[in-house]
Amino acid sequence: MRRLGDLSVSAAPDDDVWAGAADQIEKLVAELEPAVAPEGVCPAGRAPSLPGMGSLMLPPFRVVKFDPDGVEMRGQFSRFHVGGNSAVHGGVLPLLFDWLCGMVVHGAQRPISRTAYLKVDYRHVTPIDTPLVARGRVSRVEGRKSFITGELVEPRGDQEILCAELDALMVQLLPGQP
Repeated sequence: MRRLGDLSVSAAPDDDVWAGAADQIEKLVAELEPAVAPEGVCPAGRAPSLPGMGSLMLPPFRVVKFDPDGVEMRGQFSRFHVGGNSAVHGGVLPLLFDWLCGMVVHGAQRPISRTAYLKVDYRHVTPIDTPLVARGRVSRVEGRKSFITGELVEPRGDQEILCAELDALMVQLLPGQP
């Protein structure tokens, strides 16, 4: 499915090929439609062994470290994520960081929380088709508030290029909040 997404934004076939592909996609949709499952049953967001935990919305990163001291994810972006000039669209990074924040709160064994704010500082162009590392940690706790810091880096030999930094606030849900 991820490869289909990449091809859908990077292929330039003639109209007949597009029409044939659309017909095949419609057949696939018809085949999958009867198997739609409730949120807690389908794999999206529940399959840690899959890129993006099985969610096609999330960037194709995998959690490689998950503990109270922090979370680390590794992956790379593809043509599907391009904003221009082979660089990742800036709007994709907050999505990655928001997911990272949720994992950090969970890894730190803090109560279920929601994002109150998320600030991204873009430091260097984030490339596609390049291995990247996203890291996050709880920097401090104040009651229901968990303050999260993190970064997205491109490893280059024995150094790292800082692509973006994260500063966020996650707030514990009150009883009954969705």
